Amino acid sequence: MEITTNERKILSRRSSSFRLRSPSLNALRLHRIFDLFDKNSDGFITVEELSQALSQLGLDADISDLKQTIESYIKPDETGLQFEDFAALHKTLDESFFGGDCECDGSPESDLEEAFKVFDQDGDGFISAVELQNVLKKLGLPEAGEIEQVEKMIVSVDRNHDGRVDFFEFKNMMQTVIVPSS
Repeated sequence: MEITTNERKILSRRSSSFRLRSPSLNALRLHRIFDLFDKNSDGFITVEELSQALSQLGLDADISDLKQTIESYIKPDETGLQFEDFAALHKTLDESFFGGDCECDGSPESDLEEAFKVFDQDGDGFISAVELQNVLKKLGLPEAGEIEQVEKMIVSVDRNHDGRVDFFEFKNMMQTVIVPSS
């Protein structure tokens, strides 16, 4: 699974939209990703589960290359990556491909702006039902199944009733979400 210089540049450009900058949000996000990848909820991500998850995200990887890459992170006599192993792998990949450094001030406002960019795929300053559905699909969430359900999600936070979510509506919604402390 060799990544070319050009692919690294593309990944680096994309990464700013997908990396949340606050440590507590990163930990929460990483736990959520682990749970999504752990399809059978056994507390381990096997090479097969990781391969399937990457494939669903459009990142097809040769399973033998993938196994070779993550093998050193799997503890002896274990069937796959436990969360701590997954976090260590994530940290190594972040440092290898993205320098491991944030290019932002780490403020809650910038965290929200970065999160908003993940959903605002066309960069028009609004999250449409289709954009929300696309992100939910990529995450493998069942809520993405029917556009009517997604539209109801939009309506629930759409204060000015224009059928889409702007940054201020997104910010307002996110401030009502309680993030558990670890």
